[in-house]
This record gives sequence, C-alpha cells and structure tokens, in this order.
Amino acid sequence: MPEPAKGQLDLGFERLLGAVLARIDREELVRLTRELVRIPSVYRPEEPDGNEAHVAQFVVDYLERAGFETHTKEVAPGRPNVWAVWEGDRPGRTLLFEAHTDVVTEGRAEDWDYPPFGAERVEGRVFGRGACDTKGNLAAAVLAVRAIKDSGVPFPGRLVLCHPVDEEGMMSGIKAFIEEGHAGGVDAAVICEPEENQLCIKQKGALRVEVTVRGRMAHGAMPASGVNPVTRAARFVVAVERLEREEVERYGEDPFLGCPSLTPTILMGPESGEPQINVIPASAYVALDIRTIPDQSHRELVGRLEGILADLEAEDPDFDATLEVIEERPPTETPEDEPLVQAMAAAYRRLTGEEPRYNGVPGATDGTFLAAWGGIPTVTTGAGDREIPHHADEWVGEEELLTTCELYAATAMYYCYGKDAHV
Repeated sequence: MPEPAKGQLDLGFERLLGAVLARIDREELVRLTRELVRIPSVYRPEEPDGNEAHVAQFVVDYLERAGFETHTKEVAPGRPNVWAVWEGDRPGRTLLFEAHTDVVTEGRAEDWDYPPFGAERVEGRVFGRGACDTKGNLAAAVLAVRAIKDSGVPFPGRLVLCHPVDEEGMMSGIKAFIEEGHAGGVDAAVICEPEENQLCIKQKGALRVEVTVRGRMAHGAMPASGVNPVTRAARFVVAVERLEREEVERYGEDPFLGCPSLTPTILMGPESGEPQINVIPASAYVALDIRTIPDQSHRELVGRLEGILADLEAEDPDFDATLEVIEERPPTETPEDEPLVQAMAAAYRRLTGEEPRYNGVPGATDGTFLAAWGGIPTVTTGAGDREIPHHADEWVGEEELLTTCELYAATAMYYCYGKDAHV
C-alpha cells in the first residue's frame, strides 16, 4: 500500500498524536481491566452458560456504548469471537489489535493471596487471573483505538479490534476468524500479550505429538506373560531426549528465542482407564510438546521421530507404536525493517525516550496463525512480567499498562500516517 501523502501531515503530526494521547485516561484503563478480570472466562465444558460468552458480551456492550461497529460469531456453542472495526476519514492501512478473551484455570483458590477473580487493586497493581494474560492488554487496546476515534484527528486508515476465544487451548478462535475471511485486508497486527513492552518480532513454532505404544496386559508378578508398553514408551522418551540434544547442537541458540526443545509432558499407562500397580497395562501414552526455531523443518523433525520408532521396532519385535501430530504451529519472524516494527519502534522512542528492546515469544500466540496463515506481519507486545502468566496471584502494573495503552495508540498513528511521521 502506498505511503500517505505528505499533505496529510500538514496539521503537525506531533499535535495530532498529543491530542490522541490526551484522550487516554488511566483510571478508565484500570477500571476496564478490573471489570474484565472479574468475569471468569476459563473454558469449562461442563459449564455451558459460562466461560468466554460472558466476557465476550461485556466487550460487545462496552464497544457499542463507545460507538463501535461490532461483530460476533460463535466458534463453538458458548464460545463467540468478537471483533470491531473503526474507519478513519481517509483511506490507508489496516492495523489489527488482537487480544484473546479466555484465561487459564485459576487452580486452587487457597494458593492465592488475593481472590483469583477479585481484581483487587493494591499498590499500583491489579491482581487476578487474566490481569496480565491478557485482559489488561485487551483493555489497553480498546482504549487506544477509542482514543484515536474520540480525538477527532484526521486518520488515514482502518483499525480492527479482534478478541477471539480459545487462545489458551487449540486457538480455534483465531483459526475461525482467518478461515471465515475476517482477516482479509489487514496489513499488519499487534498481538497484545504480556511481554514487558518489548517488541517481540519472532515466535517459536510448536508441534504437539501423541505416541501410543501397544502391549499386552499381564499380571505384574508374571511380566513374561505379557508385553510391557511402559518400558517401551520409556525407551522412546530417552531417545527423544537424545534427539533434543542433537537439535540444539545442530541449530544452536536463537538470539531472541533461545534453544529448540522436545519435551515429553505426559507418560501414562494405560492410555485410558484406571492404572493398577500389579497390572501391566495394554498400552502406554506419551505426549510431546515440541518448540522450534525458524531454521528447523517441522516435516524433517516429525520424520526423525518416526525414524526413532522404526529403529525401536527393528530392535524389538514386540515394539508396536503409532505417532500422530495433533497440532502444528510454525515459527514466525517479522523483519526489523517491516513498517509495523518501524512504527512501533518510533512510538516507543517517542513515549519513553529510550531505544526499544527487541525479543521473541517463547510460545505460540494467536499471531502465529495471523502470520503463518494470513501472511500478516505481526509484533507481539504488551504489559506484564513475562514470568507471571498462569501463576497464582497473577498481576499487572498500572503504570506499565498505561504505557502499553499509549504505545498501542501511538503505534497506530505512526503506522497509518506512514514513514513521514517518524523519519
């Protein structure tokens, strides 16, 4: 898309940006964050009337009161995606802000010093499940776009607020959003996740792999009468550990993402049903959480895992196993000279007087699919300590959250006004 004409900056970009930033109210940002946190949006299949639907309706009501055109579409019963579109008074780029509505389980309430969904405000922090990941950043994105809209500044572009379900699961929300064509025409996306306001321009890929090892049930006192799948599954796990070392030696450490990993996360026998200490089970189950860096080939990696199974079968005529890839999330990378990265870097300098800190996302985000499926350049950033998500007493700092909101708004201004705004 061509850069906006120079004449669009005649009013003075700094004055326009100042008018936008002046519309951001810290207390409104904190209030909205707390209201979002108070709505438990943990996906629980046994509670069809709860989960993400309530927080989605809250977001819709808030956006419509603020004058936005909103859309909803159920991905599954009780699991609606929400998005809103605002168009400026001039044509230009389309920038999307993505922040999911679901949160992970709170676990045991007694492990928390503050109520998990109380959204308590203590010494400049908001505590609660989702405060950091990512309801504070959802609030920041909403208020950033609202500030641009309400400021009345001439705006050359289109802004989309995208709030999908199931980011903490299989990411069915963003997948449906893309497959239904709603990401069409989007030029770039800001993924609103807790990254300490670092500009994360890389994301690790992921493979979720299940291996089922079949044996033959027998009494634990007479193991020779059966075939033990547990010991055979253990051989596979040890071989995976060797493969991980080989992959690290081969590809080294990415400066933003660290080393690749192949992590067995579940070893279970039998694969279903009740285990018993004196029974050799009929099967064993192994789950792998594999995280990759951009130089790795997922196809080659799966081939090497299948090769391990083939070698084990060749060594042991009773070894019988199958492998299935149940999810694949490719690694992504956005170049530093991409206009969105340049715009966000300029916004960061303008707001902080410092150079931006670049980094990578150690896990996948909804931005993985926007980049890999939609071909949309992404940057992941937002308020929150990177180590805090999914912990008890999760929190977000109010001052950092305010900076995030301003960063989102300023990024949209710099990006849609084009390079003349930040040369």
